[in-house]
Amino acid sequence: MGHWLYRNIVEPGKLPLFLALASFVVTFVVTRVVVRMIRAGKGPFGNVKAGDLHIHHVVPGVVLTVIGGFGAVAGSRYGFWPCVSAVVFGVGTGLVLDEFALILHLDDVYWTEDGRKSVEVVVVTAALLGLMLSGFSPLGVNDVSDQEAQDRASAIVTIVLNFLFVLLTLSKGKARMAIFGVIVPFIAFIGAIRLAKPASPWAKRFYRNRPRARAKSRLRAYRHDRRWSGPARRLQEWIGGKPDPAPARSLSERR
Repeated sequence: MGHWLYRNIVEPGKLPLFLALASFVVTFVVTRVVVRMIRAGKGPFGNVKAGDLHIHHVVPGVVLTVIGGFGAVAGSRYGFWPCVSAVVFGVGTGLVLDEFALILHLDDVYWTEDGRKSVEVVVVTAALLGLMLSGFSPLGVNDVSDQEAQDRASAIVTIVLNFLFVLLTLSKGKARMAIFGVIVPFIAFIGAIRLAKPASPWAKRFYRNRPRARAKSRLRAYRHDRRWSGPARRLQEWIGGKPDPAPARSLSERR
C-alpha cells in the first residue's frame, strides 16, 4: 500500500489533491453526522449562535477555503505547506458545499427538498476530484500525445472538439453528463449524440417540428425518472438525511 501510494500519489505530485479530496469527504461526512444529531436532539452538539444570530458552518467554511486556496496558490506541489493548505482547503470546501443550497437560494433550506442540491453537488465534486486523482485531465488533455502536444494546432483542435461536446450535452439538458464530460470526454460525446431532454434548450429549438423525436424524448425521460428517481432519492436521504415534509398549502394559496 505504501509503495502504491508513493508511486501513484506522492511521486507524480498528487499528494495535495489526495489530501484535499480526503479532507473534503471526511468533513462532509462528519458535518452531516453532527447536524443530524443536532436535528434529532442527541449528543452534546448544538447550533453555533452569536446572540440570536445562527452562524451557519458555511461561514467558517468560506474562511478556511480562502486561507487554503491562497496557501495552495502561493506554494508548490511538493513539500509540507502545500499539503497543509490542501487539507485546510478541503475542510473549508466541505463545509461550504454542505450548505450549497443555502447559498443558491439565499435561504435556510438545509432540511427541505431544495436542500438536496447540496448533497448532489458534494457527490459530483467528490467524483470529479476522484477522476482527476486517477489521472484524467479536463477536456481530454491527457489523451494528447507528446508529439501532438508539440503541435499546438492538434492540441487546440482536441480541446475545442471536447469542449463542443460538453456544450452540446449541456444544451440537451444533461448537466451531470456535461460536468463529467469535462474530465472524461467520452461521456460528453455520448451525451451529445443522444436524444435531448424534453425541457432542454435543444429540444425546444430542434424538436419543435419533429413530433416523433419529441415524443420519444418524453418517453425516454419518463422511463428514466421512473427507474432512477426512487433509488436516487433513497441514496440522497441515506447520505444527507430525510428532508422535512413540505407544509400543506391552503386552498387560497393554491389558487
